[in-house]
Amino acid sequence: MKFADARAVVTGGASGLGHAVARHVVAAGGRVCLLDVQEGPGQTAASALGGSASFAKCDVTSETEVNAAMQSARAAMGGINLLVNCAGVIGAGRVLGKNGPMAGDFFTRVVLINLVGTFLCDKAAAAAMQANTPNADGERGVIIHTSSVAAFEGQIGQAAYSATKAAVSGMTLPIAREFAQLGIRVCSLAPGIFATPMLAGMPAEVQESLGKQVPFPPRLGRPEEFAAMVQTIFEVPYLNGETIRLDGAIRMQPR
Repeated sequence: MKFADARAVVTGGASGLGHAVARHVVAAGGRVCLLDVQEGPGQTAASALGGSASFAKCDVTSETEVNAAMQSARAAMGGINLLVNCAGVIGAGRVLGKNGPMAGDFFTRVVLINLVGTFLCDKAAAAAMQANTPNADGERGVIIHTSSVAAFEGQIGQAAYSATKAAVSGMTLPIAREFAQLGIRVCSLAPGIFATPMLAGMPAEVQESLGKQVPFPPRLGRPEEFAAMVQTIFEVPYLNGETIRLDGAIRMQPR
């Protein structure tokens, strides 16, 4: 499949990695629907991308909202053949913190957004994709998860986040195997330290220090590089069931 033919749904599309993917899709000539819980920023982001973009307010933890948003996206674009799951939260906190043990509700919230939200979007998008006319390779669509290097080298304070990102990576292969009969591929991207709005709020010297921890290139990852990998996965039919690290060869230390 060619990226110019993408009819993409991007969760967390109002900012960060999700917005970079949305921009990349539109720049290539494709269409995109941004899903985000932030209605104002989401509408603004979609409007800035022009007529090839639309927005649907969606809390990915709500099955009802996810299903409605996917139907809206399908109607707006005439179908869906790409889902990129970028909605998520860091959920940083020690299991035994200064104010006592981590609340179970805090851990559960991270799981609901990062893991359950990804699953709900997967199945809703796949339900729409299975109706697509297959191309010459039998493909009907592509689903991409956002995992993290924290899935493999979680740092202190990342118990909840790492658990969800490892789970997102872990469900990639079984879902890819199940959806193979439908011609739908499933992959995960595991980014390292990227220059997202979350990091932008940190002092410049902290950002520079983080970048220097990366073996090569010694800098923060660029959201555009993440978006370029999304395009590669979409356009290379033999990429399936895989988690791809995009991290400059960094291996995270305990803290």
